[in-house]
Amino acid sequence: MQHKYRILFAFVVLAGVTTTTGFAAEKAEALLKTIKSVGDRGEGNVAAIRAQRALSKVDATELPTILLAFEGADPLASNWLRGAVESIADRELKQGGKLPVSKLVEFVVERKHVPRARRLAFELLQRVDGKKAEALVPGMLDDPSSELRREAVSRLIDAAKGLEDKGKKEEATTVYNKALSGAVEDDQVKAIVAPLKKLGTKVDLPRHFGFLTKWSIVGPFDNRERVGFAAVYPPEKEVDLKSTYKGQLGEVKWGPISTGDDYGLVDIAKEIKNYKGSTMYATADFFSDRKQTVEIRIGTPNSWKLWVNGKLKFAREEYHRGMKLDQYRVRAIELKPGRNAILFKICQNEQTDSWAQRYQFQIRVCDTTGTAILSQDKLRTSLREQPTSKRRLAVK
Repeated sequence: MQHKYRILFAFVVLAGVTTTTGFAAEKAEALLKTIKSVGDRGEGNVAAIRAQRALSKVDATELPTILLAFEGADPLASNWLRGAVESIADRELKQGGKLPVSKLVEFVVERKHVPRARRLAFELLQRVDGKKAEALVPGMLDDPSSELRREAVSRLIDAAKGLEDKGKKEEATTVYNKALSGAVEDDQVKAIVAPLKKLGTKVDLPRHFGFLTKWSIVGPFDNRERVGFAAVYPPEKEVDLKSTYKGQLGEVKWGPISTGDDYGLVDIAKEIKNYKGSTMYATADFFSDRKQTVEIRIGTPNSWKLWVNGKLKFAREEYHRGMKLDQYRVRAIELKPGRNAILFKICQNEQTDSWAQRYQFQIRVCDTTGTAILSQDKLRTSLREQPTSKRRLAVK
């Protein structure tokens, strides 16, 4: 009889644990929903803050669930989720507890998860099991998360420097080139290119980054008193490289312009003229071997608009706020197989200050990590398409 009671008691305890665990999971899911429902104007902000505090108290076994919640979370919600993850981990480790290492490894390895969440999971692994974290690094060289990819590139740079210091130039060159194959951030690229140059290897930076270096350009059109940004000049209706137009200073026509700059900088003021209070248009063809989604990244101190295949993708009316690599990221650009027409409108204002004289831009095509996607120019002659001299680009 006592034996039966012991079995019954064990069953009740086990059922209670299961129920409690299930309740904890349900509670975590409810809190996550509250955090992710906060509006971009602060709607639900108070409730989200309370939910974040409560979420920070759940068991460490819920960490994978919280990391999964980064999917679809906006930047504010993501910050709260990160805070909850860090609070849970700190509390658990201070109390001598453990984190779900195997689940964290699985989360990092699964590339479909949100990059920011994967990076956070990797940081937790570094804290609790450095060996397992390091074992994952070599496989990150082509990772879709630029932050995780940075880890792999960094290790290779260090290894190459070690070989270089030992006088093993050929081996160092090989490792530097391997690092470059995964490098997408400018500081790491520079840290690779400089020693490669000393070792006698020249790097084609425009190709590495995916800069567009050959354009056709026309202008100037009027932008005095900033009328040009909103104005619809003929190139926005139809790009015909054989046409002439009435411009700001008389008749204008298309002409070629190219750049040999390492970072694809097209300097209108230097190569043509710094027409103050003017608008210019530049167009380039990009050939894709398939239908694909890309990013177009832009750097310019001037106001601009971008069209791809006749569709307006983004515009920014702002002058002389500085310029840097990947200053603007135009995401989710759909390319079709074959020729894709890119049209860029750039406006210069009338400021006479010395710091307001730049009239330039750089544009590159890449994936979400910043890895270059190159135009397949061999398709230019192999595809029987509409002649490149005329492209209809109706404003949409």
